[in-house]
Formats: sequence, structure tokens, C-alpha cells
Amino acid sequence: MSSSNQFSEKVAAQIAPLLPAQSRILIGLSGGVDSVVLLHLLHQLAPKFSWQLSALHVHHGISQNADAWAKFCSELCANYKTPLFIEHVDIAPLREQHGIEASARKLRHAAFAKQPCDIVALAHHADDQSETLLLQLLRGAGVRGAGAMPLIAKRDTLLNLLRPLLHCTRQEILDYATEYRLQWIEDESNADDSYPRNFIRNRVLPLLSEKFPTYRDTLARSAEHFAEANSLLDELAQQDAVQAIAGQTMAVTALQSLTPPRAKNLLRYFLHRLGAPMPQAVQLNEMMKQLCNSGEDAVVCINFGDWQVRRYQGRVYVLHALGEFDKNIVMSWHGEAQLDWPALNASVQFKYTQGAGISLEKLQRAPVTLRLRQGGETLRPYSKAATRTLKNLLQEHHIPPWQRDRLPLLYCGEELVCVLGVAIEEIYQSAGYEAGISVNC
Repeated sequence: MSSSNQFSEKVAAQIAPLLPAQSRILIGLSGGVDSVVLLHLLHQLAPKFSWQLSALHVHHGISQNADAWAKFCSELCANYKTPLFIEHVDIAPLREQHGIEASARKLRHAAFAKQPCDIVALAHHADDQSETLLLQLLRGAGVRGAGAMPLIAKRDTLLNLLRPLLHCTRQEILDYATEYRLQWIEDESNADDSYPRNFIRNRVLPLLSEKFPTYRDTLARSAEHFAEANSLLDELAQQDAVQAIAGQTMAVTALQSLTPPRAKNLLRYFLHRLGAPMPQAVQLNEMMKQLCNSGEDAVVCINFGDWQVRRYQGRVYVLHALGEFDKNIVMSWHGEAQLDWPALNASVQFKYTQGAGISLEKLQRAPVTLRLRQGGETLRPYSKAATRTLKNLLQEHHIPPWQRDRLPLLYCGEELVCVLGVAIEEIYQSAGYEAGISVNC
């Protein structure tokens, strides 16, 4: 049996049990040797296992050769009769804060999440695993980061990742490409040792292999040990979270009642659960200090990257940092199911109801708009109730202070109809079997 057949059978044995027939597999195709081999290999295996293949090339526009790379990928996929999607992304807005590599990775994953597929196949291999583990350790990562890359993972509810080549070496991939006479592109940035990953790949690992030739296997084992340890820490955090976490918030008292290491484990778990990045150790310590030790009335807001941790009425909130917004915005509603609301980095959802929500008939009286609080607004939430100021309603409903000036208000003409998530003006409420609309943010 040829080495390429052995290579193919090894990969098939690992991934076939994970991919049912008719699985829609989207291949991340950069045009480099790793992704070209992955495309060729899956193209060979797909008929046997009834898989449906497509590919995605993300055009970052960083290199002067980016257009040529996209053309190469188009021609390659055309030869394989495999559909190719090309996604153009702009790295500039993220580059200053996250750096080139992290920004490119973030944009790639966002591009993958847009495509219709069951799983995304990426061309990471055993050498990439070693590089990732060393990078994470050098950055002082905890056990979650040191767990490196799994063979298969659910990144979020929209994106499953599979790494079919994870247990293959770079040399095995090159041998396969040579045997099949495959062509690929070379990214000139791979030779730039100013990038930490390239420095490890080009200078550290060759030196390491002289003394530790099996370093790939031993580092992969270490990554698996870290991943197991992280699973145990998550199980402990899940137990602590039962009484601590409700919806999108967590009780400060839960952190205060645990030992410091266990409390930090719970906070990391809470951040990860909400999709926030892991803060550095000094940032995590500062979060613990301010959340647990500040006075009851203190304004607690800890920024890390483009995220924030806040505290309000004894509970912890985690959210994307809220940027500047137009305080005079007026947005018209003409029956759309959704409107973006940039003041809260959110969207306003409109759903039709019957006998509940806002009366559609009464909304016909005048144009319907969304606006922001200007001051002095009042509303009567139910019959026989006194007219209330918006300030009092927001306080009574425990709306966090940082949301109060950003919350969308629904108007019919110049009449305040609804404060989203708080109350509907009594005269606009749908009753009986009347057609209505619910509005939520």
C-alpha cells in the first residue's frame, strides 16, 4: 500500500464515524499546501461516504498577491467541480486592537458561520497543534487555552469545526502533495519570523526536534491532559453555577462565598458561556477585586478588549462594550420583523400576536417610530394606575443604568406607546382577540 493510501485511510478512519452520510462539509481553503491536500483528500473520500463538499476562501486583502490566491482557489475548485465561496473581509477596523493574526482568524470564523453547512473542515495538523500549545503557554494561558485544538468542536450554536489532519504531520502532508503532484501557493508572510507563530515554526521547533524528535506526540498528549483538566473545572463550575447564574447574569454573593481559585473558575466559566474572550490573569484578578469588594452603590465597569464586566444590584453582567450613539436617532417602522438598534448593539424584534402586546389597529393612527429617551417621558402601564415617569419605571423594573439612555422607545406619532422590556401604554394595549404586535430587544 502506498504512503498516500495509508495517509488517506488513517484520516478516513478518524473522521468517518463523525460525519453521517449527506453531511455538508465546508472546507476552509487558503490555497496553501495544507488546505489543498485537505480538499484533494476529502474529494477522494466524499463519494465513498456520500458527503457533500463546498469550499470557502477568505480574501483578507493583506497581501499584494491576494487576488491571485483567490483566482488559484477558483480554478482548483472548478477542476474538482466543488462549489467555492469567496468572502472579502476588511481587517483594518480590528487590526489595531487584536493584531493581524487574531483579526484575520476572527473574520474567517465569522465568514464560515455565514455559510450553509453542517460542519467546517479546517486543515490544522500535528505541527500546528504543537505551535498552538507552545504559544498558549508562552502567553500564560490557563488550562482552557493550553487544551489547544480538538479534532472536533462546537465553537458556538452555528459552527461545528472538524480538523481531519490534526494527527498528521506537516511532512506527511507534503509527501501526499508530492505523490499526487498537487500545486499550491506559498504565503510570503510565512517566512516572516516577526510573527510569533512563524518564529516558533521556523526557528524553535527545528531546534527542539534535534533533542526531542517525538515532541509532536508528547505535546499533543499534554494538550489532551489540559483539555481533560479543563473539562473537570467546567464540571465544578457548572455545579457552582446552579444557584449563581440566572439567564445572562450571575450573583456576586456566589463569588464571595467561594475560595478565590474556585470563584475565579466560576467567573471564567461565566465569561466563556457568554462568548467573551478569556481575560489576562491581571484583568481577572481586577474583576474579582472590584466585583466582590466595591461598595453597594459603586459603579463597577471593567473593560477588557471590546468587552465589559459590570455589576448592578448584586449581579454581574458581561457585555460587548457600548460605543458612541446618535442620541437623536428616529427610526421608522413599516412592518419589518426586525430593526437594528445600534445604541445597544442589538436588534428590535417585532412578532405578531392576538389579544396581547400592542394593538395593531391603534398603531394605524400615525407613523410608528423608535426613538431614544430625551427626558420628561411619562406612561400609564395599566388602567386605574397613575401616570408614571419613565425614570421611575426604569428604576422599578431594575433596568441597568447603562441601558436606560439607550433603550428603544416606540412612538405612534408623538405619543409614547411602549418602553421595550418595561411597559406598554394602557390605551395601546391589545385586548380580547384583537390583532397585536410584541416588540422586544
